Amino acid sequence: MTAYTLLVMTNAVKGREDEYNDWYSNRHSEDLLKIDGVLGVRRFKRPDGEFGRYKYIALYDIETDQPAAVMAELAKRGGTDALPISSAMDKNVSAILYEAVAPPIKA
Repeated sequence: MTAYTLLVMTNAVKGREDEYNDWYSNRHSEDLLKIDGVLGVRRFKRPDGEFGRYKYIALYDIETDQPAAVMAELAKRGGTDALPISSAMDKNVSAILYEAVAPPIKA
């Protein structure tokens, strides 16, 4: 199996950040973990005052020999009861899949 990371960059709709974070952490991430090959998720928020287009990123750990099949399943479920999308998330989303080129390095 090959390791991948899916990098997803998002924003909350103005005034709905609490709702967005509740949905993302307590519903969306759990739904994505039900897809074969998706093993984990880590979420991050840009520090206040920092510049950039997106305030939030999520890193999904994926292991598969068929990355296109995992991404197709994600797309197939998106917006359905299996993977509903919250209206509290801004529609401008960026998602990029990366293949690991080396194992993790830790201290």
